[in-house]
Amino acid sequence: MSDQVHYGSTGKPHPFHIVTPSPWPMLVSFAAGGTAYAAVTYFHDHLLWPLLLAACFLIGFSALWFRDIIREATFRHEHTKIVKIGLRYGMLLFIASEVMFFAAFFWAFFDNALFPKDAIGNVWPPKEIHPVDPFDLPFLMTMILLLSGCTVTWAHSALISGNQRDTVRGLLATVLLGCAFTGFQAYEYVHAHFGFKETVYASTFYMATGFHGFHVIIGTIFLAVCLFRAKRGDFKPNDHFGFEAAAWYWHFVDVVWLFLFVAVYWYGGYRG
Repeated sequence: MSDQVHYGSTGKPHPFHIVTPSPWPMLVSFAAGGTAYAAVTYFHDHLLWPLLLAACFLIGFSALWFRDIIREATFRHEHTKIVKIGLRYGMLLFIASEVMFFAAFFWAFFDNALFPKDAIGNVWPPKEIHPVDPFDLPFLMTMILLLSGCTVTWAHSALISGNQRDTVRGLLATVLLGCAFTGFQAYEYVHAHFGFKETVYASTFYMATGFHGFHVIIGTIFLAVCLFRAKRGDFKPNDHFGFEAAAWYWHFVDVVWLFLFVAVYWYGGYRG
C-alpha cells in the first residue's frame, strides 16, 4: 500500500502525492501571525485575552491540519516512498530553520556577555541581577531532558523491533518527563529574582529559555499524539515517519537545552 501509484491529468502514473485542496495552511498562517501580534500587544498593554484567543485558533487549526495529514498517511495510504523522502527533507529543513532561530538568541546573549555596555556598568551579569544557580533547579531540568532523550530512543528501538508495549511505555515516560520539565521551568520563573524588563540580561535569559520551554511544550504535544497513535497501532516497524519526526524534534530540543545550560546558566551567571 505504501507504493501506491497516482495518476495526473495526463493519465500517466507517478509516485507523487497530489495534495487535496485544504484551508488549513492559510488559516494556520493567519492564526500564527495573529498570535505573534497578540503577544506583542500583551507585552505592551497587558491584554491577555487576545493572546489566548489567537493561541486557541492556532492550536485548533493546526490540529485539524495534522489530522488530515495523518489520515492521508494512515487510512488513505497516499504517502509513497518518494513522498516520505520529501517529508524527511522538509522536517530536516524545519529543524535547520529552528537552529537559526536560536542562533539569534545566542548571538544577542553573547554580544552583551562578551562586550558588556556602559548602560549595565561594563560588567556581566549586571550588578543588580542575582543569577539562577546553574547547579540547582537547572541541573535537575537538564537531567530530566537527558533522561527523556533516552526514553524516546528506547521507544523508537522497541517500535523497530515490533514491541508495541515498550513503545507505548517509552513514549509515556517521555511525555511525563516533558511535562515535569515544563512544571519545573514554570516554578523557576515564578521564583526568579529578576523580571523580564530588568536589564538586557533578563530579556535575553527569558527570551532564550522561554522559547525553548515553548518548544518543549510543542514537542510534548507532538509525542503525546504519537503515544495515542502507537496505542492505536498506526506505526509499523518499517513505516513510522510521524514518530521519527517527533523523535528528531525532541533530540533537537535536548541539544539546544545543553547549549542553554552551559551558555546562559553556567557561563552567563558567572562573575569573574
